[in-house]
Amino acid sequence: MNKLTKVGLSALCGSLAAVSAAKAGDMTVTGGADMSYVTGANYVTGNPIGMGSNLTFKGSGELDNGWSFDYTVAMLNQDAYSNSVVNIVMGGMGSININQGDSGNGIDAMDDKMPTAWEEPWGNVLGTGVHLVRGVGPEANIQYKSPTIAGITITTAMAHDMGAGNSADKASSGNASGGSTGRGYDATVNLNPSFGTEILSGLNLFVGAHYTENLNETENDKYEGVAGATLDIGPISLGYATSGVSTGQEANTEVDYYKNHMYGVAFNINDNLSVSYGYHESQQGFVNPALTEAVHMDMDSYQIAYTVGGASIRYAATEVNNAAYQTTPGYDKEADVLSVSLAF
Repeated sequence: MNKLTKVGLSALCGSLAAVSAAKAGDMTVTGGADMSYVTGANYVTGNPIGMGSNLTFKGSGELDNGWSFDYTVAMLNQDAYSNSVVNIVMGGMGSININQGDSGNGIDAMDDKMPTAWEEPWGNVLGTGVHLVRGVGPEANIQYKSPTIAGITITTAMAHDMGAGNSADKASSGNASGGSTGRGYDATVNLNPSFGTEILSGLNLFVGAHYTENLNETENDKYEGVAGATLDIGPISLGYATSGVSTGQEANTEVDYYKNHMYGVAFNINDNLSVSYGYHESQQGFVNPALTEAVHMDMDSYQIAYTVGGASIRYAATEVNNAAYQTTPGYDKEADVLSVSLAF
């Protein structure tokens, strides 16, 4: 998810504390708070005042051979565990990442890379239920990331049992989905070709694929894919991508696939102020279209973000049609969100 660095104030920025242990590396704690007010149409707001808090603990060190390592634990609202990551950087040999939770490894990092001043069109309040590519990202997985050579970076990732729960040290989990799912594999390629011209120096091309082994003889394997491009030209950022999921299900009334296409444009007015527009369309198709017709869901969002010091003020006006792939009345929704974020 590509945020503009000039305004993309993360709730995890800023330092609360730093503690050094002799010969044991460093440990830092970062955090922030978010507050929001929501109004909408065809959307039950109830209490419109929201608050969120985030903490990230990160330790780092270095081995005698020059390799470095770091460990990150992210905690979300109400002390909810988000992810835990060990990353080992092996100099010119690339890096190995061991992840539990959801840190965006593999194809999950490419679910929506469109430029935006704040959030994705599906990321604000309305509960769109959009089905994006995820790959091994939400699972306990191991990822290898190559060094960047000639603008090309490759990652490969593997989850041993798709859908299985996370395991504590010296422990193991049970089988996922009654043992019907097996391993999952991801591969991604990022390419930054300039073609020798200054105007294309901000071009980024990306492609990724995922495969899940299905051990259930009544269903097929699952596949996911994504491809797209982003381009930064001075203060303007542009992006377009398309993605798809083949579920592997075979019953007539089951979902056969999801198809997505998305685009976005963002403009840095100055170092503190940015605006953006994003659009996302998703189609849900069924195994037997004669029995169940495909459903189209689309959403768009206008956004503005202003940063001053450790504070960021954001506003989003978002609209979705056929939310959660439902065509019945009440699933065309609108929402306005005003948010203030403070980093510590």
